[in-house]
Amino acid sequence: MTVLKTSMRNFFAHKGRMALSAVAVLLSVAFVCGTLVFTDTMNTTFDKLFAATSSDVTVSAKDSSDTGETTSDNGKPPVIPAAVVDEVRGAAGVKSAEGTVVSTSVTVVDGDKDSLSPTSGGPTIVGSWNANDARTMKITSGAAPEGPDQIMVDADTADKHGLEPGDEIGVITVVGTHTAQVSGIADFTVTNPGAAIFYLDTKTAQRVLVGESGVYTNVNVTAAGGVSDVQLKKNVVTALGGDYKVQTAEETAEANQKDVEGFMNVMKYAMLGFAGIAFLVGIFLIINTFSMLVAQRTREIGLMRAIGSSRKQVNRSVLVEALLLGIIGSVLGAGAGVGLAVGLMKLMGLAGMDLSTDDLTVAWTTPAIGLFLGVVVTVLAAYLPARRAGRISPMAALRDAGTPADARAGRIRGGIGLVLTAAGGAALYLAGSADKATDGSMWLGLGVVLSLIGFVVVGPVLASGVVRVLGAVLLRAFGPVGRMAERNALRNPRRTGATGAALMIGLALVACLSVVGSSMVASATEELDKSVGTDFIIQSDSGQLITPQAVEAVRGASGVDRVTEYKWTEADFTTPDGKTLKDTAITAADPTYATDLRVETVAGKLADAYRPGSMSVHEDFAKDHGISVGSKIEIAFKDGGTGALTVRAITSSEAVVDAGAMYTSIDTLAKYVPADRMPLDMLLFVSAKDGQQEAAYKALKDGLHDYPQYTVRDQTDYKEALKDQIGQLLNMIYGLLALAIVVAVLGVVNTLALSVVERTREIGLMRAIGLSRRQLRRMIRMESVVIALFGALLGLGLGMGWGATAQQLLALEGLKVLDIPWPTITGVFIGSAFVGLFAALVPAFRAGRMNVLNAIATD
Repeated sequence: MTVLKTSMRNFFAHKGRMALSAVAVLLSVAFVCGTLVFTDTMNTTFDKLFAATSSDVTVSAKDSSDTGETTSDNGKPPVIPAAVVDEVRGAAGVKSAEGTVVSTSVTVVDGDKDSLSPTSGGPTIVGSWNANDARTMKITSGAAPEGPDQIMVDADTADKHGLEPGDEIGVITVVGTHTAQVSGIADFTVTNPGAAIFYLDTKTAQRVLVGESGVYTNVNVTAAGGVSDVQLKKNVVTALGGDYKVQTAEETAEANQKDVEGFMNVMKYAMLGFAGIAFLVGIFLIINTFSMLVAQRTREIGLMRAIGSSRKQVNRSVLVEALLLGIIGSVLGAGAGVGLAVGLMKLMGLAGMDLSTDDLTVAWTTPAIGLFLGVVVTVLAAYLPARRAGRISPMAALRDAGTPADARAGRIRGGIGLVLTAAGGAALYLAGSADKATDGSMWLGLGVVLSLIGFVVVGPVLASGVVRVLGAVLLRAFGPVGRMAERNALRNPRRTGATGAALMIGLALVACLSVVGSSMVASATEELDKSVGTDFIIQSDSGQLITPQAVEAVRGASGVDRVTEYKWTEADFTTPDGKTLKDTAITAADPTYATDLRVETVAGKLADAYRPGSMSVHEDFAKDHGISVGSKIEIAFKDGGTGALTVRAITSSEAVVDAGAMYTSIDTLAKYVPADRMPLDMLLFVSAKDGQQEAAYKALKDGLHDYPQYTVRDQTDYKEALKDQIGQLLNMIYGLLALAIVVAVLGVVNTLALSVVERTREIGLMRAIGLSRRQLRRMIRMESVVIALFGALLGLGLGMGWGATAQQLLALEGLKVLDIPWPTITGVFIGSAFVGLFAALVPAFRAGRMNVLNAIATD
């Protein structure tokens, strides 16, 4: 009980000093809890949606996907004959059965030809209005579609684009473009996470989406009273045989949930990873806080030992303080996490993904995990300072507060740090010299971990040298005030090293990712310049395939010299070594593609791969299966026949553009795949007539005005798009890393604040002998700046080393250019100085307000 009382008294006596550490715990726990609440809410939203929209049993084509995806390589959804509906109605236990038509291989535009597709990446769905939809949606305006000139839209899409009954909408499919007017607006009874949904009447949907009547994509089956979904499925399978896919509502919902699960898991674990980084940075803050508090209470602890407190009791007293800090910070963090989750939901709403707070899901495990992590991390971080407190002898009561550093311990620490750093450097060297990226990545991971730990451990040793250099360059110009700031930073190298290390971690990751991202852009740009021999590339950024009508519009544009079509499909390969490889990708293109994309070959000529009955393979594939020029591969094409193709060329596996592709001609593909099942083009490569590039560029954009889903890019546009994509990814990562940097800034603030308290008498004496408030504040700001720049130098140097090593692995995949983004690195370094200035504002202000006499009288 005495230990607990002592801990409580000390904790609340220094509550101001604990506040910033509590904020660090709060932020880290909030990020963990917010991530879990956010992803759980997304799961709940999708679960409700899939459960509400799934019929008791769904019948679809055998080759349709488990997730209900309604697209195919030829742009038309897989269909089943209308006669199936009557067969299903005859099955036992069936209350009703209704055929529906639905497709996601569509583009919907308004009257100005602007796309109505979601900006969040959600699907655009066009289907026939049916009883199952009527069960899950409520018409809030107008009426359901009747006849070919009417279409209904979901309420969310209508709100986003200002659609009202009577507005004109165009539906673009492989069949053609269909125009109709909005007949009504329907709202979901559950949350729609972001899909754009449009409804036609059944006959119009068949004609527009499939191009023929008498077929459906699905049959929605409702069970009679007392019949379970499982029993109903058995009855339907008995009636139909095994020629169709039959799923219960639960199976359909599970399949759809798996489809979004991958995306949500990536988001969840990525965000938790950044929360882990914040926790790691917070550890340094907590260690520093308790180390300084223990140092400041040396005489007090010595007195406690003198009157009978044991080492264990002192140790336990500090750990109880840490426990209190962890509990308070974690409880507040768990509450803040719910608020963070709501904020993320609002942010996703701005991006086009609608999530309702009505579905907010806070499982009991979420605060439990947050509380556990916060408390455990805090107590573990305080363990070393607690041990140090327990080792204070009773004689410390006779000395001034603060204990001298243990020189022997410093030498041991420095030696261990150097060994770890050297081991990390060796691992990075092995990663950079690896022959395979998979082997090198293991060494890279080990090198990153060891070098990071090594820099953290050796930080106090490095602080002595680096701070002196920074002081000579930056602080000496400020005269005595600058020299005092330098000496204050050097006074406790262990504290300076730990504070700088907190900032170092975040900036090391920023520098590493900057180098990797910049190198990827530079490598891809160089590769495009070397390999792409066409003027324009046409594709859909949303993944839509290119319709035959759009291809004709491109061919008809003025100034166009040639158009190369590019298709992709899957096939089963039987190689000369007797192995059968299922669902292997094969690319079919026009022979001019060999000119449009200059792919390096290691055997044969790529142009020969476009001869009848011929193909190419890449080098690694050829080595794995004993293939040489002249070998034959038996290929069973998806939706087509089987034939033996002769290998005429072997391409380099180090290509960046179209890496790993295996080519054949469109004519060869057409020999085995029926015309109505031929895959649509993924890309078009267009070359202009000599001297007519600008005119052709404008003509292509004008020609595709009615097809807003496709983008025309010249090589400059393509490079900019690539740069923007990588830049957006990096900006998102930087945003998440900002949490760790914020915690690191709190660490600098806390270190300075406690340092000011520790030096109260010293500050009073300096003020008494003539140091002005302005000079005092400047001294503290300079100390903060030099600590921040110390951490920035270590972090940026370490991160560039990681990034350069990672680029060596990318070079094995064809990305051979190392590009150091010096403007970014320089900007981050200069920004670190401003971070130091910002962190020193409050401590410097408080130091300047001290009463001189009271400060001198401080014990």
